[in-house]
Amino acid sequence: DGRNVIAAAKRGARAHGIEYNPELVELSKREAKKEGVSRRVSFEVADLFKSDFSKATIVILFLLPEMNVKLRPRLLDLKPGTRIVANTFTIGDWSADETSIVADSCEHWCTGRMWIVPAKVAGTWKLAQDELTLNQTYQTFSGTLKSTNGAMPVNGRLRGDQIVFSDGRTQYTGRVAGNVMEGFARTSGVDNKFRA
Repeated sequence: DGRNVIAAAKRGARAHGIEYNPELVELSKREAKKEGVSRRVSFEVADLFKSDFSKATIVILFLLPEMNVKLRPRLLDLKPGTRIVANTFTIGDWSADETSIVADSCEHWCTGRMWIVPAKVAGTWKLAQDELTLNQTYQTFSGTLKSTNGAMPVNGRLRGDQIVFSDGRTQYTGRVAGNVMEGFARTSGVDNKFRA
């Protein structure tokens, strides 16, 4: 019925709704007009799985879990940092970054979940003389840092393009931009820049 799109427009966003049912699209347009946000919203009758929403900075879903899972590869290909918000339902084994439950005066659909699209870091990265090899599962990753001192296991986490990982001695924090990762490496309280 357009309520998510209308709510976003009331908060100043430009919002676009995609709905398969033409009657719901017409209802959404009427509701947007009634709420005075027609200029900030658009609605289209379309198949979400064939629609281009690649420029979205926030995607709001109210789909059944199997539909969310089917959509997951396209969501993970969005720009790192894009927020995915779903009412109630999960996206398979992709753990939400945040979950919020409304307990007061809520009878149905009381759980909100948010995911932040992570940068892609799986593969091999070159850090000065060291080599970092990572395996990624959504916003978490693990791997090995090989240096002249030997190989150390690493574990880390992404929040959009922000990355944090540790090899047990050194804590790395930084950003990922395509095939470049850079930031600071802290060892024994001393920060040094790193780039991969």
